[in-house]
Amino acid sequence: MRLYLLSCVSVLVSTGLLAQQPVFRSQSTNIGVFSSNTVHTTKPNSFIPESDKKNTKKRFAPTGLNIHLMPLFGGYDKTDSQKAIDEEFLKVCDANFKTRKEASEFFSQRAWEYLSEGQKDTATYRFNLAYLLDDENVDVYWGLGVIDYQNEKYEDAVALMLHGLELDDEDNTTLMVDLSTVYLRWFIVDKKDEHLQEALSLLNKAIQKTPESANAYMQMSLAKLFNNQLDEAWNNFHKGYELDPQNANPEILQALLDKKDDPRGIFKKGQ
Repeated sequence: MRLYLLSCVSVLVSTGLLAQQPVFRSQSTNIGVFSSNTVHTTKPNSFIPESDKKNTKKRFAPTGLNIHLMPLFGGYDKTDSQKAIDEEFLKVCDANFKTRKEASEFFSQRAWEYLSEGQKDTATYRFNLAYLLDDENVDVYWGLGVIDYQNEKYEDAVALMLHGLELDDEDNTTLMVDLSTVYLRWFIVDKKDEHLQEALSLLNKAIQKTPESANAYMQMSLAKLFNNQLDEAWNNFHKGYELDPQNANPEILQALLDKKDDPRGIFKKGQ
């Protein structure tokens, strides 16, 4: 299995896809799955559920550390001066927006825009402000998860995005597809089958809920390819292609062709 996986990776690692910083929201099938062979395996600290914070001592950030540029303020407790700044910010928002939820949505939207421009620090800061206004804003956990993904902090990314999915009653199929991408990347770097299986499970749910999602089928094609299920990989690729030909992923197609000829004879090497 590992040799098979490495041979799949070798097909795609030189395509130039590595230079991209995918923003996800499944707006494209530029998967960005293949990267370095390193992975951050430290215990996540950027997202600490409230239930885990009970009965714990105060944990303040070290001097000089800017918690505003860390997802969810790095999970640190805030000093009195930091709390005062937060309160002033909330007062300004209360005076300029109908509700804090509306304000949170405004800042999270700005954050996505900054992230699409590659400004991760500014995006993190805006997502944190959105979190301060509404800690149940799904986009906060989604966006910060994407940033952790880009920073190769896959465990943190999964924790954040899973929480966002829970807040959305596990009904957000676009987030499911994005989260499956994180699991597939994580699988590439640590070779743990459990991460591949998580991706497969998420994609199955996404396709059941939204059978017209071309991106879900493309990601499923990749997952099946990694699982050495070539016929199913081809079948899912064709389904995604039929739904949205313009969004077909050429890197996945090349990897499939290198492993097995198209059973339908539609795609051929060198086309």
